[in-house]
Amino acid sequence: MNKLVLFNNTALNELLNKRPGESKFGEHIQILTSISNIYEQLISLDVTHVIIGLPEDVGVYANYGKTGTSKAWDAALKVLLNIQSNEFTKANKVLILGHLDFTDELLKVAALDPSKKKSISKARKMVSNIDKHVTHIVQLIVSAGKKPIIIGGGHNNAYGNIKGASLALKQAINAINFDVHSDFRPEEGRHSGNGFSYAYAEGFLRNYFVFGLQRNYTSDVLFKTLKKLKLVKYNTFESLEVAKDTKFKETLERAYNHVGDKPFGIEIDCDAIENTPSSAMTPSGFSVNKARSFVSYFGKYENACYLHICEAAPTKKTETQVGKLITYLIADFINAHEN
Repeated sequence: MNKLVLFNNTALNELLNKRPGESKFGEHIQILTSISNIYEQLISLDVTHVIIGLPEDVGVYANYGKTGTSKAWDAALKVLLNIQSNEFTKANKVLILGHLDFTDELLKVAALDPSKKKSISKARKMVSNIDKHVTHIVQLIVSAGKKPIIIGGGHNNAYGNIKGASLALKQAINAINFDVHSDFRPEEGRHSGNGFSYAYAEGFLRNYFVFGLQRNYTSDVLFKTLKKLKLVKYNTFESLEVAKDTKFKETLERAYNHVGDKPFGIEIDCDAIENTPSSAMTPSGFSVNKARSFVSYFGKYENACYLHICEAAPTKKTETQVGKLITYLIADFINAHEN
């Protein structure tokens, strides 16, 4: 079954709030009108960025996490379409492709009992199936020479992003992950905590840098594993923001030196951003402005082959806050690349 649901004019008009004398982002984006020959359509369009939504939280559930990440896509769209279109936001260079429809999987997960081991095992099998769809759509976009901006879902989708980009580029890629966690946990069935370890073990991920790893949420075993692997580097949040042993700009440069020599993915886990409604919300994390600086810094390099913003879990009360955060990061990435 084709999971892709194209973003269309009906959805656009429902979300767009036009104002006299203003030109909104959503008035200038591109959309596709046919589900067939997506690759050919992408190649022929004069756009640089393709935005795709992954409204799911199966991977978070499969990792015993707090669900809600399936709602980030809608929250982001509501805000993104209504920011101003100007020389900095480059709306005419953006295609909003649509989203992958994981309704069936979400319904199945909702019917499971999380206290039963069998339920977690079923959810992990579903994540493996989600991986195939994410891999396919990312491979398609990257093969067409565009940069995907992937929104929503759990961090399990890092695996599909990395594999899809790797298959498109016919080489292992690098990744930089702005995250509290390394998501390099054992290969025990797919979930949101092992996307990078699976991608690494299968040869799709080469150099990997974790930016902002928090000591309280990284096991001793995991620290030992990370230290053993030459292709994996990290810095801790505490050394940057608490003890201040290292400087932010110097750490950005160190991370770039590790991943920048070949195509690399930029992964942003909203758990790392202070007081952001997410699957593992933290009172002690990076500021929104630090996250924006991070995206702007890495987004300017041609080797940056995709941006993934995940783990945000908005409620009705916080959807505007989350939508604004994701929109800032999208706009910063596009602006950094285009300028």
